[in-house]
Amino acid sequence: MSIEKVRAYFRSAGMEDRIQEFSVSSATVELAAQALGCESCRIVKTLSFDVKGTPILIAIAGDAKVDNAKYKARFGVKAKMLKHEDAPVLIGHAVGGVCPFAVNEGVEVYLDESIQRFPLVYPAAGSSNSAVGLTVEELEKLSRFDGWVDVCKGWQETE
Repeated sequence: MSIEKVRAYFRSAGMEDRIQEFSVSSATVELAAQALGCESCRIVKTLSFDVKGTPILIAIAGDAKVDNAKYKARFGVKAKMLKHEDAPVLIGHAVGGVCPFAVNEGVEVYLDESIQRFPLVYPAAGSSNSAVGLTVEELEKLSRFDGWVDVCKGWQETE
């Protein structure tokens, strides 16, 4: 199970106790915000894409949307999300629980600058009813990210 991979990964970092599991779904930004009792913009949604045959993840703020022009300028291709059924195989997590931790070998992880404005953010933890509260610095370290990107729109209006 994906959450168990994430739990083991966080255990190795001495942070397993930070993972929260809910009795309700947290599979969408709105549901996660309700479960956590926080603003939806602080939820980190981790989106999975195919870039020329390479699976990538981009972690973005809950109030941000992918800007197709920015995405194409950064990655050289049109944004093409993975099919729901391909995410568990290629990424290692099912849609609703996709997170930037304990992913399959070869998956590139990017963090969008939309999340930099918050002291604490909440990505999923490998299941559709989990989350973990992290500082941006902790997210950088634990995601073993490949770099910061600017591929979103819509969030600057809510700063």
